[in-house]
Amino acid sequence: MNAHVDSPRYLVPFDLRRLRVLETDVLVVGSGLAALRAAIEASASRRVVVLTKRDVMECSSRYAQGGIAAAIHEQDTLESHIADTLATGYGLCDERIVRAVVTEGADAVRELIAWGAAFDRRDGALEFALEGGHSRPRVLHRGDETGLELERTLTRVARRLKNVTFLEHTFAVDLITKGRVCRGVLFHDGRQLRAALADAVILATGGAGQLFRETTNPPVATGDGLGMAYRAGAELMDLEFMQFHPTTLYLAGASRSLISEAVRGATGTLRDRHGRAFMKDYHPMGDLAPRDVVSRSMLQQMLKTRDTQVYLDITHLPRAAVKRQFPGLVALCRRFGLDWVRRPLPVRPAAHYMIGGVRVDLNGRTTVPGLYAAGECAASGFHGANRLASNSLLECLVLGRRAGRHAAGIFRRPMGKKVAGHPRLQPPDGIDVIDLRNSLKSLMWREVGIERSGPRLVEADERMSFWASYVMQVAFDDPVGWELQNLVTIGVLMARNAAQRRESRGVHYRSDFPARNDRTWKKHITIKADAARIAAQQPRES
Repeated sequence: MNAHVDSPRYLVPFDLRRLRVLETDVLVVGSGLAALRAAIEASASRRVVVLTKRDVMECSSRYAQGGIAAAIHEQDTLESHIADTLATGYGLCDERIVRAVVTEGADAVRELIAWGAAFDRRDGALEFALEGGHSRPRVLHRGDETGLELERTLTRVARRLKNVTFLEHTFAVDLITKGRVCRGVLFHDGRQLRAALADAVILATGGAGQLFRETTNPPVATGDGLGMAYRAGAELMDLEFMQFHPTTLYLAGASRSLISEAVRGATGTLRDRHGRAFMKDYHPMGDLAPRDVVSRSMLQQMLKTRDTQVYLDITHLPRAAVKRQFPGLVALCRRFGLDWVRRPLPVRPAAHYMIGGVRVDLNGRTTVPGLYAAGECAASGFHGANRLASNSLLECLVLGRRAGRHAAGIFRRPMGKKVAGHPRLQPPDGIDVIDLRNSLKSLMWREVGIERSGPRLVEADERMSFWASYVMQVAFDDPVGWELQNLVTIGVLMARNAAQRRESRGVHYRSDFPARNDRTWKKHITIKADAARIAAQQPRES
């Protein structure tokens, strides 16, 4: 479907002849696992530049406490992993994508091990954990800091490659298109606006968890890639599917720190304020039910017991095992003075993973020629309507590698620098960016969160559209303003997709349409900017 957010084609005016221009073959935006794997693959034959908002290690991937799922144990099978992924996706997985990612993922994980990734072992053998939705133990971990270990591994590999250049502390503002073809990125290096031109651009910018007041995501997860792709005319898909993680530490004044799914896999138990284990009341798999079920069950139990949280009980676990398996959790408890040995930990759900994103095929191609996407900012159909635990890092490796390989095969004529975009924008007079961002996060959590309804979604759309009507017409000159513009854009689109899907499926739950409706809604919802508006605002030869 077409949709319109009151937005200019570009967030800033520019003229390439007046900018410092960097030229390369493949440009990667982001520095998480998908970005690094794409850069490594493309560098085998082409020059690659990696643009990243902060330093290379500051990305969502490094905060992934859970592991990476791979059917490489001798008692596991690819078909079992495929079946679990399809079942968790509630009928919306693309089976061709699932088969490719799971099959190629097994080799991708072996490649990681060969590159030095140090997964947990017992008596020298790889240790496999059982997590929610999996029928067999197949999740590899490095304690509860798996993402950090894999990010270190790929960063080490990428930094050794002569064809890969990193530009850190740079903010990608917009994609540069000529005709309908993506040819580069406008970015700010902390001092000035610049441009990077390339034969192909790969977006691997992560998700948009900062849309919500309660989130496990780091501050960098502001939906920048989604906003840039939308303004450039790319189709976005499945934006209504935001996964909420059931267990984040809930303390007043503290950031919402994720507590890994593996803690429940190790028999950690959710209890209410009365000490009662309640998950079996809601699902036969109890504490290991799919995340959407656990999150909604926790909310219902909080309402029943009139509490603001539930409690994760690990007091029965051997102290030495907890310290060995979950060093990050132990350090977190120590920081806040929590006695996990004697008392359950206060937890509640928080926004965690963006299942929807820029629509891509198996090679990461978007609907805009020359533009690719991989990782959390992309929507391939692999996860369907609900992501299976620990499948995201696997997808990053496989589709990042595929995107890098395919993008490396793109060759184009030099674009030239007589290109300019002059949107009619206003100065940011009178706009309190922080106040508006906080209002946006509260509205999204309240109306577009774990439980939704039609009237509340319409109200959220109307309010955010009003904010967009003036925020998107402002020429900000720093990342704080550009992040706000991206968040407002994606917030509107997410609310519209959620209002359109009049059923409950996977992580999308409508209290006014609580049943799944395969007859009408066993399909994806795509959304894009008005084509005529984009064409009218394309950069011109000046």
